[in-house]
Amino acid sequence: MKLPVSRVCLLSPLSFTGKGFVLLSRSSSYLPHRVLRTSAIRMISSSSFHGEKQKDSGAAPGAGSAAATWLDDPKYARAAWKPYAKLARVDRPAGTLLLLYPCYWSIGMAVASSPQYTWFADGVPQLFLFGVGAFVMRSAGCTINDMWDKDFDGKVERTADRPIASGEISPFHALVFLGSQLTVGLGILCQLNPLSIALGASSMVLVVAYPLAKRFTDWPQLVLGATFNWGALLGWTAVTDGVYLPAMVPLYAGGIAWTMLYDTIYAHQDKNDDIKIGVRSSALALGDDGSKPAFSAFAAAMVASWALAGYAADMSWPYYVSLGTSALHAGWQISTVDLNDRENLAERFASNRWIGLFMFAGIAADGIV
Repeated sequence: MKLPVSRVCLLSPLSFTGKGFVLLSRSSSYLPHRVLRTSAIRMISSSSFHGEKQKDSGAAPGAGSAAATWLDDPKYARAAWKPYAKLARVDRPAGTLLLLYPCYWSIGMAVASSPQYTWFADGVPQLFLFGVGAFVMRSAGCTINDMWDKDFDGKVERTADRPIASGEISPFHALVFLGSQLTVGLGILCQLNPLSIALGASSMVLVVAYPLAKRFTDWPQLVLGATFNWGALLGWTAVTDGVYLPAMVPLYAGGIAWTMLYDTIYAHQDKNDDIKIGVRSSALALGDDGSKPAFSAFAAAMVASWALAGYAADMSWPYYVSLGTSALHAGWQISTVDLNDRENLAERFASNRWIGLFMFAGIAADGIV
């Protein structure tokens, strides 16, 4: 008996390989009945095994490897560039946006701070440079992180298929790739004024320190916040070639509080694995009972700091409307987050792109009204 592939696909066109399921046949229009029967058995036994494994390990609901992205499309399976694209997280833009928005806020506030600056002449060119720079430097940060964490990543289910941990990219080739990323980043940085070049270069200390922080402190998210929000300082100097601490410092501090909120949520995804391998995080330090009160404190600090920055920069009502909207969104995250549901945690983390967008929209609108 032979069945059309279209029918078989509804039943068992897949075979477990250790890294997932693959099509048994892609060239034939029909599959023998015995292949159908054998593959069905394999699917059932493999599915049962993984169900038992999750139950035995005490994994959170929704636990598993990272969600599939466009890079997992079979047409890219043999692409030589695919491992490097995965290493750079080009298929996961959330991190780039979280790095980019503080830069954009600072650029927008600086433009709004004085009539001598305009969006067309001073804002848009910087938005372009910082957009490219955020993509490149976030990807470089991911490479540095994965080089440091290759032994840890292989022991965590969500990160075990990262290219260095899985052996797709050797440490040497990762180092060469990192060199190319940093070269491009340096080229972008050199387009800025001397003050901004010095300020931007100094952030590399934090970029390198973050992957190490999780080994030595319970608060690596604080180091990440200091790193990811550096653009809140750099954007202002890029536009004005000067500093205005009354606005820059609270904008930066609020960004750190924001990162403490979203990255502690993110860290709860891996807490069971982190305990086993000895990695530290704010999620473990706070525990399930202490996390939500801490989230509220982080959100309050975020809103208060950004309100102070807006006051210092003489922002008008659209900014405060956006700030209020961001506060409501933070409240929604805190009230609906499930600290033991990985899918819920990932969704709440990714939703922080809206806070970044709300804030930038309010800053941009300030120059219109």
